[in-house]
Amino acid sequence: MKRIVIVPGNGGGDVETSNWYSWARDKFREEFDNVEVLLKDMPDPVIAREKFWIPFMHDELKCDENTVIIGHSSGAEAAKRYAERYQVLGVVLVSSCVTDMGDESEKESGYYNRPWEWDKMKTNTKWIVQFGSTDDPFLPWDEQQEVADQLSTELHKHTDRGHFMAPTFPELIKVVKKHLTV
Repeated sequence: MKRIVIVPGNGGGDVETSNWYSWARDKFREEFDNVEVLLKDMPDPVIAREKFWIPFMHDELKCDENTVIIGHSSGAEAAKRYAERYQVLGVVLVSSCVTDMGDESEKESGYYNRPWEWDKMKTNTKWIVQFGSTDDPFLPWDEQQEVADQLSTELHKHTDRGHFMAPTFPELIKVVKKHLTV
């Protein structure tokens, strides 16, 4: 069975009430009868340390070669590091970057302490989609563009979505639906 796993950003608190996460989960469940959709509170939700998130994604969320991982912000960084190690069906990166940008909390997460293994990510996924916005208050566009360039993502570039923290995200549903019904 195919699975969609939504991995939230850090610091959002309860995933049920944060951003578009539960809205997207519910929309995906309406769209797909034969796809399991998972959204769970992550361990270590404030710092989002890789050493806790990657094992949780593997052991608890059961991400595998039939899984689409949708990662937002820190969740996008977790999705990339996960795809370096494991095969997944697809990855959707929302507000993804390449450095900690000098932020101590981001540095502590562990995602940025070594080079990104872009080729492994590409090898371990069938497709990679990216959503970014030039008006993101946390991520400069050049960080997001580097992700797109390194991974040859299907880039959905916006100018007015900030850090994608709205309560709905209709474009996400359309894009994932397109990839899962091909």
